Amino acid sequence: MEKSVEQIPTYALPYLVNGDNTNLNKEEISEIDTILKEKRIELVCPISDDVQGGTQPYFSRFPMFGKPTEVEDCIVITR
Repeated sequence: MEKSVEQIPTYALPYLVNGDNTNLNKEEISEIDTILKEKRIELVCPISDDVQGGTQPYFSRFPMFGKPTEVEDCIVITR
């Protein structure tokens, strides 16, 4: 398994962390599922603000997927 820090769109975090797709449309869910499968992602864990080196959401032109948007740095575990 490999660990990296990636810029994950904040809109996708409820789905990636808790499986809550309430605020996502079918296209967004499909895009996220495709990325998870292609990159063989096992776990996405936001780096919280209270952890040393934690971050706040910020704007990125180059998130891990999707268009430029607000992101959070997350630890991503892949197979």
